[in-house]
Amino acid sequence: MEKLKLITLYADFRKDLAYIEKELERSVESTSPVIRQASLHLLRAGGKRIRPIFVILASKFGTYSLEDVAKVAVSLELVHMASLVHDDVIDDSDMRRGFETVKSRWDNRIAMYTGDFIFSRALTAMGDIEIPEVHQLFAETMLEICKGEIIQIDHQRKTNQTIRDYLRRIKRKTALLLSSSCELGALVSRTDSSIVGSLRRFGYFAGMAFQIVDDILDITSTDEKLGKPAGSDLLNGHLTLPVLYIKDDLKFKPYLERSFDGTLTEMEREEMLVYIRSSGAIQKAQAVSDVYLRKALDEIDALPEGDAKKAFKQIAAFIGKRKY
Repeated sequence: MEKLKLITLYADFRKDLAYIEKELERSVESTSPVIRQASLHLLRAGGKRIRPIFVILASKFGTYSLEDVAKVAVSLELVHMASLVHDDVIDDSDMRRGFETVKSRWDNRIAMYTGDFIFSRALTAMGDIEIPEVHQLFAETMLEICKGEIIQIDHQRKTNQTIRDYLRRIKRKTALLLSSSCELGALVSRTDSSIVGSLRRFGYFAGMAFQIVDDILDITSTDEKLGKPAGSDLLNGHLTLPVLYIKDDLKFKPYLERSFDGTLTEMEREEMLVYIRSSGAIQKAQAVSDVYLRKALDEIDALPEGDAKKAFKQIAAFIGKRKY
């Protein structure tokens, strides 16, 4: 049902999203055939395009211009795409969303060049927007995301992490980009400043909830639905919220150690997932996500009535109940 609602929501903005998709394809054109192919491969692997839809909806609270909105949406989606390419190299991942990763289809060298190329395209995509605040916020967002990547590498395979460490990490990994999507969409449409703050905070709270649910699904969903092995976060050395709740459990510790040193068997992976699912950790993590989601809805309640507000509420409902 929630998936159907999201598809319906996207259908309401089909023309705008189609325009943005064409701009995304145009933005990754390159004189290098391999970089172009790798970029298009990543682009056509799809995704929920939640950053572009956040930009579109936030822009609806001001003076809407699809051309300017598209520049911001393209820039933010390219930043997201580039970070995925680099993540796959760091994690040595072969699959994402059921598709071969760039590093798997080509190699690490091509993947890193592709990620750098896409980052550079993100910087140029909205170069002619004449609003200084937009460029300042975008630069700050890029910097914080890069800091987040460094922190994620530093935390990899370290068990002495806290829940606070995790929340700070996902703030930079996911929430910041969604928060900036809302704020930049509002700024580019010259939305009233009293509304911009609510949109920014909604994006942050929704982003935190989204990532926690994502980390829950990595454990509770199936290999087929995920397009990669369930439990991949743990296999790649990343402690997520459900795991943090049981990382000191004496029965779980052997699974954690073998996940981190690469000796976990396929049977043990399945046993580990069953153990986490039955431990109560999933419910605790979901409760934290629900808190963020309630805060997101509180911010939306403060916004002017209209189709954009209704759409944001639908997205919040999808985030809370999504199964993919």
